[in-house]
Parts: sequence; structure tokens; C-alpha cells
Amino acid sequence: MGRLTDKVMIITGGAQGMGEVHAKKAIAEGAKVVITDINEEKGQKTSEALGEQALFIKHDVTKQEDWERVVDQVLKQWDKIDVLVNNAGITYNQSIEELSLEDYMKIVNINQVSVFLGIKTVSRVMKQQENGSIINISSMNGLVGGAIGYTDTKFAVRGMTKAAASALSPFNIRVNSVHPGVIQTPMLEQEDVKEAVQRFEKSIPMRRIAQPEEVSNLVCFLASDEASYSTGSEFVIDGGITAL
Repeated sequence: MGRLTDKVMIITGGAQGMGEVHAKKAIAEGAKVVITDINEEKGQKTSEALGEQALFIKHDVTKQEDWERVVDQVLKQWDKIDVLVNNAGITYNQSIEELSLEDYMKIVNINQVSVFLGIKTVSRVMKQQENGSIINISSMNGLVGGAIGYTDTKFAVRGMTKAAASALSPFNIRVNSVHPGVIQTPMLEQEDVKEAVQRFEKSIPMRRIAQPEEVSNLVCFLASDEASYSTGSEFVIDGGITAL
């Protein structure tokens, strides 16, 4: 018996990257996981690899009608929603002068508006159940400065988490944010960034990059009943960077 046995969890942006790792860990802990993503090909492939405890639904997280459709489909499949992980996110490595308004608004819609829509739509179900956990993936850049657009929206997710936690606590719905630092992903192994990552690693108090599973362990804790008295809080997993 895992600590998420029989819980139904939605993970946005779950087709690849950290979302996929969260899904694998949650299933290992006994959850039924709904992977949503705009990338249908990768989403189907990931779902098939995870087995019968996983379901893929194509999902544009910036559209209210897509959220309604996802919730309806999950309820039809498994009759409840215990956990929502708002994981989908993007960034552009551009300066304020270079970043267009169109691209800026794309970051806002995916990183910030999608979290609002997810909380708004899923909380209706959780209120009826009088139980639920919403986990918003922010970043260490929701605490300290970073790339324009990305930092702005990750700060917003942090504030939205607190506002939602306050509003939803009477219904036994917990809302928390997770703030990862630098995570070991294939992107960090690319030759054009590898040297910079190695230099930055030396400045991390713990002197290493986090493994994806370390973030997933935290996500699964917040999804579980073990975190039953935690809400409206920032859970930082950055090796001590923001403590400096």
C-alpha cells in the first residue's frame, strides 16, 4: 500500500520532463494519474508506458472549455479528483527588450492563467467531496529574481496559492506551492549550457543539482494525507540557493 493508494491525481504538462517524473512516482505510490498535455503524441506514449493506472487527455491549459472537458472525463473514468498538480509551464531566455508582448502573454497564460483555471474548475469537485490537495509548481524564481516573464508568473503563482488556500480551507482543500531550484534534466546536458551549469552548481550551498525524483517526493508528500495540516505554504527545494 502506497501513501497515494486509490487517489486520483491530475498532472498538467505531464507528457514529459518533471511532469512525467511526478506521474511515475505517484503511480508507484498507488495513485491513478491523469496526464494532460498539449503534446498528444508524447502524452499517449507516456500514458502507455505507465500502464493502466494512467490516463492521457489532450489539454490546452489556457482554455476554460478544455478544463471543463478534462474534469468531466476524469469524473466519468474514476468518479473523483483528489489531487491537482498545476505543473505546465514555459519560459523564454530573452531580455525585456527582446521579449515580444505576444510571447510575454503566452508565458502569462500558460504559467499563471492556467493555474487560476485549474483551481477554479477542480475546486468545484473538491468542495463537493470536502477534500482535496492542489499543488502549484512555482520555482525558486517565485522567491527571487530570474528571467522576465517566468519570474513574474512564478511570483503570481505563489500569491495565488495563498489566496486560494485561504478561500478553500473551510472545505478541507489544501493549496500549496513547490519551489524547485535547478533540476537535473536532459536540457542541462546540452553542450551550450553544460559549462554554465557546472559553474552554477558550485554556488549552490549543497554543491549539487537536484535529481527529478527529489521534487517528485515532495509533490507526493503534499498530495498525501501526511500533509493534512499544510496549506498556503511555500515548499522550497533548491539546495539552499534562496537561503543565501
